[in-house]
Amino acid sequence: MTQNEAVSFWLVSAEHDLQAARDMFKTHHYDWCLFMWHLVLEKSLKAIISHNGDTPVPIHNLLKLVEQAHVQIDSESQDNLKEITSFNLEARYDNYKFAFYKKATKEYAEKWQDICEKMYQNFLQLCK
Repeated sequence: MTQNEAVSFWLVSAEHDLQAARDMFKTHHYDWCLFMWHLVLEKSLKAIISHNGDTPVPIHNLLKLVEQAHVQIDSESQDNLKEITSFNLEARYDNYKFAFYKKATKEYAEKWQDICEKMYQNFLQLCK
């Protein structure tokens, strides 16, 4: 796979997951909406890494991916990425699911969708 093909793969996959996140929100599956947003950001970071000519490490930790992508972010964004990374674990594993389901209210999901959308748009700019 060429560098351009890798970037395209990650961006197309992120766009697919973005639509799923929006659909999950519309159907009130806020926990899964946030899980999908995590994937959108993960894949957009992997697109940046590929754009930079590197191979993304097969991990889900967004802070580590930011580091590999050489993206400079402020402390608030770091804190946000820590929280968003938790969406991956809490939505995926049974022992976390119920607590996350209760935490993922409409208001919580709206807040984090806005944060994720802004980050996603910023990350997309780094792939151009």
